[in-house]
Amino acid sequence: MLNSEEALQKLIEGNRRYLEGGQLHPRQTIDRRKELIEGQQPFAAILGCSDSRVPPELIFDQGLGDLFVVRVAGNVIDDAVLGSVEFAVEKLRTPLVLVLGHTQCGAVEAAVAGGKAKGRIIKIVRAIQPAVEKATIANSNVVNEVVKINARLTAEKLRLAEPILSESVKKGRVKVLGACYDIKTGIVEILM
Repeated sequence: MLNSEEALQKLIEGNRRYLEGGQLHPRQTIDRRKELIEGQQPFAAILGCSDSRVPPELIFDQGLGDLFVVRVAGNVIDDAVLGSVEFAVEKLRTPLVLVLGHTQCGAVEAAVAGGKAKGRIIKIVRAIQPAVEKATIANSNVVNEVVKINARLTAEKLRLAEPILSESVKKGRVKVLGACYDIKTGIVEILM
């Protein structure tokens, strides 16, 4: 099992391969699928947006059983999302949780535009509103700034979530970070 730094490095290296067009498409064989029948040990949990342009396994060039992926528009947290991340950390001993936002996020755009939405979409937009309130750029980059702020705020909420995540962070068993995927370049920026 990897530690959080090794897991992060593995994601960074996978994104580099993706950027350079040198994907290995690791662990995507029939044999790997059979290995996973007995269980899984993903080295990272990714809380990402549902956007179809941002598939974590592809942008990090990872294979079956490598990532525990939770996807929800705007990478926001509710009880089901939190429980899923807790499961990865508590039961699967995943050492890294990465909150992955992305540029040109429609949920963030809706929040920046005033937070008007129909149906239950409004719950997603409202969850992003604290990031909008912290934004400082009043130009065309405001959406991308809010994406990064939202990823950081969501990562902070996860780090503080009691009892499982907060205790795991305190004990050094898990690291929780934000990140931003650039739709145009394919680069994943780790937000420290």
